Amino acid sequence: MKNIEDLKIRFPGIDDLAAIFHIGEKVFTPQNYSNLYRTWDEYEVTNLFNSESEHMLVADVNRRVIGFAMGTTIEKARSAWTYGHLLWLGVDPAYAGRGIGGMLFDRFRKIMDEEGIRMLLVDTQADNEEAIRFFERRGFENPVDHIYMTLNLQNYREPR
Repeated sequence: MKNIEDLKIRFPGIDDLAAIFHIGEKVFTPQNYSNLYRTWDEYEVTNLFNSESEHMLVADVNRRVIGFAMGTTIEKARSAWTYGHLLWLGVDPAYAGRGIGGMLFDRFRKIMDEEGIRMLLVDTQADNEEAIRFFERRGFENPVDHIYMTLNLQNYREPR
């Protein structure tokens, strides 16, 4: 068991980006999530850091990143509403099941609330029961199934 007594939730610095990326590589794999519609890669991390670092958090123990939350806001021109979208929430598997994801989410939600966000969105695969339970325990409701389809262009043949 890893000791998390010194856990801190904080905003990341540039030196934390590699750790965030490597945790995501462990968590967001095609073996675990067969239909990721956003690709986990170094550009996802660096682009969010460069554009919305105020919507990124890390969980660290003794300056070692063990989890992260990354999100964005969406302003609708014809609506008075601004939405928050939690894009990624990941915890190093060595620290899973210790409440770290919940602490990251709670802090992210608080940031969104302080910014006047009226609705927070999350998405996950329909068969990711663990994530669905996690978010339902935090008040999310009204799940909607979406269908994402893929076309492998390497094997594409014109329809007859």
